[in-house]
Amino acid sequence: MLDLLFESSWEVCNKVGGIYAVLSTKAKTLQKRYKDNLIFIGPDLWTAEAPSPSFVEARTPLASWLRQAHLPSGMRMRVGRWKVPGNPIAVLVTYDCLYPYKNELYADMWNRYGVDSLHAYGDYDESCMFACAAALVIESIVKWKGTDSANVVAHFDEWTTGMGLLYVKAHLPQVATVFTTHATSIGRSICGNGKPLYDYMPGYFGDQMARELNMESKHSLEKAAAHAADVFTTVSEVTARECEQLLERRPLVTPNAFEQNYVPKGAKYTKQRAAARQRMLQVAGALTGQEYPEDTMIVATSGRLEMRNKGIDVYLDALSSLRDALDRVTSLGRRVLAFVLVPAWMKSPRTDLAEALASGQCHRLFDPVITHHLYNADADPVYNRINALGIHNEAQDKVTVIDVPSYLNGNDGIFDMSYYDLLAGLDAAVFPSYYEPWGYTPLESAAFGVPTITTDLAGFGQWVLDNYGDDSDHSGVKVIHRTDGNYADTVQSVVSGLINLYVMDGKMMQQVRNGAKSTSKAASWEHFIEYYDEAYGQALQLACQRMEQFK
Repeated sequence: MLDLLFESSWEVCNKVGGIYAVLSTKAKTLQKRYKDNLIFIGPDLWTAEAPSPSFVEARTPLASWLRQAHLPSGMRMRVGRWKVPGNPIAVLVTYDCLYPYKNELYADMWNRYGVDSLHAYGDYDESCMFACAAALVIESIVKWKGTDSANVVAHFDEWTTGMGLLYVKAHLPQVATVFTTHATSIGRSICGNGKPLYDYMPGYFGDQMARELNMESKHSLEKAAAHAADVFTTVSEVTARECEQLLERRPLVTPNAFEQNYVPKGAKYTKQRAAARQRMLQVAGALTGQEYPEDTMIVATSGRLEMRNKGIDVYLDALSSLRDALDRVTSLGRRVLAFVLVPAWMKSPRTDLAEALASGQCHRLFDPVITHHLYNADADPVYNRINALGIHNEAQDKVTVIDVPSYLNGNDGIFDMSYYDLLAGLDAAVFPSYYEPWGYTPLESAAFGVPTITTDLAGFGQWVLDNYGDDSDHSGVKVIHRTDGNYADTVQSVVSGLINLYVMDGKMMQQVRNGAKSTSKAASWEHFIEYYDEAYGQALQLACQRMEQFK
C-alpha cells in the first residue's frame, strides 16, 4: 500500500477533453486499491455563481492539513470529493498568486532543467502556474504526513503539469515521479499543420520541429519532464514510437481503459437506448420536417473539433458518398440519420427548433443541418464542409446529416440528454482518426454495445488488431488501415463498413453489438490497471535507490 498517490491534471474535476475521461473512469479502480491515500489535484476555476458540476466540498482525512497548510499567500484550496465512481479525494487549487514569481520560477527551471520559457505564449503561463501550485500542495501534504520514505508517487499528466513534476523532482527527492504524455505537443502540431507525420517520422527531430512550428516552450517543458521523471509513460504503442522519436526517450505503455459502471445494464440499458433513439429521431424530424421510422440507422462521430486529426473530414465525405450510393439503389429504403456530436463555438440553442420540439410540430426549418447557433458559422469547419458537400437534408435524401456543435451535458437546450445517454441509441459510431494516441471515443462506443469503426492510427484500433485481428463481426470494431496518403481509400472503407452494417440482419447485428461490449470489457480498468502497477513499482524502486544515496 502506498503512503500517498497524487495525480495532477488540468482536467481533474474540469471536463475539457479525453484526459478527463481517462482519470474519471480510472478513479474507482485506484480508489478501491489505495483508499483515501489517493489524491487528485486540479485547478480551481469555479465560483459560487458557476460551481463545478463534478466537485463537492466535503470533510476528508486532509481536514487537519488544510487548517495548517503553509502555502504562498493568496493560494486558496478546496478539499472534497470528485463526483465520479469511487468518489476520490480531490484538491482544487488557485494559482494566480504565483504570477508575480513567474520569472523566478522560469529562471530556476532553465538553470536546473534547460526549460526554455522565453518563447511562451497562449496557455503556457497559466498551465505552468497551476502545475507549480499543484507541486506546492504535494510538498505541503508530504511534509504534513511526515514521510521521508520512498513510498509516495506523484503522477503528472501532459505537458501542462510538467513544471510541477520538475519542482517535485528538485525539492522532494523521496517522492517517486511518473509523467504521462497523452499526445506529444509536437506530434499534434505537426498533424494540425497538415504535415505528414507517419511516413516522415524517422526524419523528424523534436527540437527542430519545435522551432519551425513555434512550439519551443511547450516542447522544451514536455521533453524535460519526460527525461526527469522516474518513469515516463504514454497511452499506446502508436504514441510510444512518436515519443521515442520526438522526445528522445522510450516510454512505458500504459493503455487507457474504461469503467464499465458508466454503462447501464439489462432493462435500464434497453430503456435508455429507446429514449435516446426517440429523442434523436424527434430532433431530426423537427429540424427537417420529415418522419424517421423506428428502423432508421442512427450513426454518429464525436470528439474534439479537429477535422483532420479526428477524421471528421473523412466521416463527412463518407456520408456524402454513402448518400450517393444509397440513392442509386432504390430497393434499399431504410434511412440513415448521421450526427456530428462535436462541440464548437456554440452561441445558443436554436429557438425555432426548441419550439418545434415542444409543440410537436414537424415542418422543415431554415438551415436544417444544424441544431444550435454558432458565433462563427462562416468559419466553422464542420458546418462549412456539410454545405460544401451539398448536403441540405432534402426529403428524397436517404442520408440525413445533422451538426450538433454543443457539449451534450444534459442541458444543451435541444437534446437535454448527456452524451452517454445518447450514445446508447446509436447503431454505429465512426472515428476514422489520423492522429489519435489512444481513442477514448471508440472505446466508449464499444462499451455501450455500438458497432464501431476506427483506424489503425488510433491506439485503441491497433490494440483491437493486436488482440482480435481483422474480425469486426467478432470484436464489434472495424479497424481501417490509414496512412499519410490513402485518404480516398479510407473514405471508401468507411462507406463499406457502414453499408455492411446497413444491410445486416437483426440477429447478426446483435452478435456484433455483443462483440463490441465484450471487446470493451477486455479493455476495462480491471485489466489495464496492471500497467500502472508496473509504472508505480518502477518509479518507487528508483526513488528508493535515490534515497539510499542520501544515507
